[in-house]
Amino acid sequence: MTQQTIDTIDLAGTKAKGQRPWFLADRQSEQVLSIAMALATELAVTRERLSTLEAILVQQKILAKDAIDHYRPSQQETAERSAAMQAYLARILRIVQQDKESIGAHDKSMEQIQTELTRS
Repeated sequence: MTQQTIDTIDLAGTKAKGQRPWFLADRQSEQVLSIAMALATELAVTRERLSTLEAILVQQKILAKDAIDHYRPSQQETAERSAAMQAYLARILRIVQQDKESIGAHDKSMEQIQTELTRS
């Protein structure tokens, strides 16, 4: 069995087939709600797993209760955390990216629209 490398940033941007249903008054409100719900979901799962992990480590006397508060990551760990943060943000802001991608190359730029309006 071969192991495949998964591009989490690319995967986070995948779009379901069909039209996205909208429930709020405007698209921007819908996007903010979607981002907030993605954050809430990520945070809830993370908190639960972190709490479980800390409890197990303290119970087994592997980790002192305040060890995490005093930990300082290495440069490599900092770089790895930065890459993880980029993937995380890509998942959270996926709806904004998908909207950006849906704007076709044939659409006029803001400058073009402004120029046309000032000529009228």
